[in-house]
Amino acid sequence: MRIGYPCINLGLACRPSRTFRLASLTVDRLHATVDGNLRCLEEIVRWNAAHGLLFLRITSDLIPLASHPENRFPWGEAFAPRFAEIGALIRRSGMRISMHPGQYTVLSSPRPEVTEAARADLAYHAQVLDLLGLDRTAKVQIHGGGVYGDRRAAVKRFAAAVDALEPGVRERLVVENDERLYTFSDVLGLHAMTGLPVVFDAFHHALHGDGRSLGEALAAQAETWGREDGLPLVDYSSPLPSGRPGRHAQTLDEGDFARFLAGSRPHDFDLMLEVKDKERSALRALALARGDPRLVAEAG
Repeated sequence: MRIGYPCINLGLACRPSRTFRLASLTVDRLHATVDGNLRCLEEIVRWNAAHGLLFLRITSDLIPLASHPENRFPWGEAFAPRFAEIGALIRRSGMRISMHPGQYTVLSSPRPEVTEAARADLAYHAQVLDLLGLDRTAKVQIHGGGVYGDRRAAVKRFAAAVDALEPGVRERLVVENDERLYTFSDVLGLHAMTGLPVVFDAFHHALHGDGRSLGEALAAQAETWGREDGLPLVDYSSPLPSGRPGRHAQTLDEGDFARFLAGSRPHDFDLMLEVKDKERSALRALALARGDPRLVAEAG
């Protein structure tokens, strides 16, 4: 079990997610922004490796406007050496990497232009992971999307869109339960139709469950992951006290996290902490997990 957090490190001065509006798109602007984002990504990777946080979700904004049709700059070719350098650092550290496109990357939409944009966006995410030289354990995580008044038709569209993806994109794709429309049972159904491994989101399961216990869900999840996919991925958070339902906590609830660790045994997985204070809570979670035989906190 590796423990990590998403996208940015609040303690570092730089951000790997600097972007700009389409109206500001120029080759010089894009080149300078990507160069800065990659330098910051390298800084985060080095910091995480030094602190035993060996799971990182890379921001989708690493390459601004990457999948937009007006962005014709060959960024992959231009920055291939930098990606290779950072990828070598990641591999030496034993770090697990994932990415998570935003809410508008939807494969179940009835609108062809939406699914076409989603395919382009997923191809971009897979290209980032390919340029880093990472194997297929580096995953791109999506939701089932909408149901649009007809769940059966939406699920069929999702499966057809997955089937149409390039093999190199599809083999990185994993699907996650959400807090409103797709329970864990629903995404197990998507797995049955597509073969995609399932990400278990414990927070979403608590909000929109299917009756399974934590242990039952983790056991079912493990069956959807093949050897080449690596350990299953699990997302964890707790609710924001006094916040509206569905809002993630600002910081780690240590009691809740201890109960999660106990209830998840003996299942092994890599754990993404979706908590607002990022690496600060991840370090506390790492300390709480010391002594757990599943824990990996250093290379090798």
